Parts: sequence; C-alpha cells; structure tokens
Amino acid sequence: MSENKGKTFFIDQTRCTACRGCQAACKQWKKLAADETVNTGSYQNPPDLNGHTFKLVRFNEVEVDGKLKWVFFPEQCRHCLEPPCKMMADAFIPGAIIQDEATGAVLYTEKTKDLDYQTIREACPYDIPRKEESTGLLSKCNMCIDRVRAGMLPACVKTCPTYTMHFGDRDDMLALARARLAEVQKTSPAALLADSDLVRVLYLCEVHPSHYHHRMVADASDRIGPFSRRALLAMRPLRTG
Repeated sequence: MSENKGKTFFIDQTRCTACRGCQAACKQWKKLAADETVNTGSYQNPPDLNGHTFKLVRFNEVEVDGKLKWVFFPEQCRHCLEPPCKMMADAFIPGAIIQDEATGAVLYTEKTKDLDYQTIREACPYDIPRKEESTGLLSKCNMCIDRVRAGMLPACVKTCPTYTMHFGDRDDMLALARARLAEVQKTSPAALLADSDLVRVLYLCEVHPSHYHHRMVADASDRIGPFSRRALLAMRPLRTG
C-alpha cells in the first residue's frame, strides 16, 4: 500500500478540552469493561491504558515560557505505516497481527494470545499493546474497523464535540493537518505534527511533545536489539514479485 493511501486520523490537540467523550465512546462501542478507579491526584483516569481501555485522555500541567499550561493527549494506537509490533509478531506467529489492506489499520487477531506479551509491547515505540488478562489476548485500538468498513466514522471521532478529532483518506488528513499546523504556528512557532511520516494518527502538538507524554514521539535512543524503535518504524519489509 502507498503511504499516502488508506485512512488516517488527525487529532488537533489545540482544540482538546479533555471532556473524555472519545474515551467513553470507545468503551461503549466496543462494549469494553469499565475500570474501577480511585483518585490518584490527577483528573486522568484510569492511570494508564490496559487490556480494556484502548483510548485514554492524558492530563499534564506543564510550565511553558514561565506560565502554567494544561495539555491534553487523547492517546491511542498510532497504526504505524510499517508497524514494529507486526514485524515482531511475524517472526514468531505470522498472521497474529495483520494490517488491513484497504485502510492500513493494524489489527490484533485471536492468535495474539500465543505471542509473548512483553516482546510485542517492547517492540512498540509508543508503548501501546496491552494484555487482557481474562482472555490472554493482546489488545489496542482497531480503528473501529467495523464502523469504517460500513462507511462510518470511528466512535471517538464521531463523538468529539470540539473538532479535535478528524478521520478520512490519508491525503485529505495530511492536507488538513498541515494547513492547521501553519495556522497554529503563527502564535505557537514550536508546534509540530508528531511522527507524521511514520503513523496514521497525526497529532498536532502546540508545545514540545515531551510536555504531553514521554512516548508522544518515537525515541531514536530507545532500542530493540541493534535497532532503535524509530528505525524499526521506518523499515520497509522486503517485497518480492
């Protein structure tokens, strides 16, 4: 598949109010179990992704140019163009993790229960895969592939009241993201699109990515064997024929 084909999310974090509508919609559509949570000193709840929480709005209060600022990060699987989790899984159980030809969505199958969880999780530059203890399956966002195949928007995008989330053909989303970035950079010159050449979830960061989360972007110093996770993202599998 051409890198400019398939589907892509554009998430404009300058518009996010942390309403968590996306987080709730994800659970509702996928019929995922609720989390029993407690106050941990943050509005962020649950504290992290897990086997039945595929979308999580992260809250951070940071100092930018001497002023306090809230930043919100609606985290999910990035649906990498060349997913390291799939590359790793293929070395052990081909077909356990697949990539949908039409959309580019990275999909986990029933075979993932036979993969080594830590190996797959450590291959991900964004630390996304989780294990659902009740089933043994590895899990994450699946791009609402059932909705998308039916011509519908992903549940998180459909429910977003502030137009933080957008979804569509990759060329269209890249154009929208770049136009919005140019506008934001007029007042926030440090703004950028995080790893936009590597993933199908384009995050517009108004401030430095590290303010949102330490795994907001792939770290070239973070290694799997001889390769950095960022290098794995950029690898192209050998194609024959």
